[in-house]
Amino acid sequence: MQKENYQLVLERTLQTIEKEGRRPRLLLHSCCGPCSSYVLEYLTHYFDITVFYYNPNISPAAEFQHRAAEQQKLISQMPLEGPVSCLIADYDPETFFAMAKGRETEPEGGSRCFDCYELRLRKTAEAAKASGYDYFTTTLSISPHKNAQVLNAIGRKLAEEYGVSYLFSDFKKKNGYRRSCVLSEEYGLYRQDYCGCPFSKAEAEARRKAKESAV
Repeated sequence: MQKENYQLVLERTLQTIEKEGRRPRLLLHSCCGPCSSYVLEYLTHYFDITVFYYNPNISPAAEFQHRAAEQQKLISQMPLEGPVSCLIADYDPETFFAMAKGRETEPEGGSRCFDCYELRLRKTAEAAKASGYDYFTTTLSISPHKNAQVLNAIGRKLAEEYGVSYLFSDFKKKNGYRRSCVLSEEYGLYRQDYCGCPFSKAEAEARRKAKESAV
């Protein structure tokens, strides 16, 4: 099956919004400040945005709180074209561990991760529906390690289920990931070396040890 270019889909949507002369409300799921930096810079020209920090996968609790604080710091310091607010969801690791039960040893980037995408996007869709947002989406596609095709397929399904438009996107395109690294350095943001869950942390530590032993 041919892959969809979701950056082109996004550009067409933004062109339509700009021609209509309106500013829709967007609920933007964010995994962390660094990943949201470029996305906010890009999208505040078109949307009134609420950043929705919902990440029950992140462990330990101190890591969750650290990333949440960095997210809030970025929003308070970054000059943006439109209004941006932030909603920090309750820390709920039990929901993630229940979803991952029996699949703890699966490698990162497989079905457990895809279900984690859906867990976070579903909560975002529910919140967008409840509060009357025009669109919802996620910053996750900015990462080179995240599958944009799967993310957008999940977004499409949830949009149909909840009746809220999903903003199709692939934010790593057009040097989005590189720009997020530049902005993270500019604002002194903490950049973690693992996705968030204890399984991804263990893989990151194993890679680091293997690299050190090879030197």
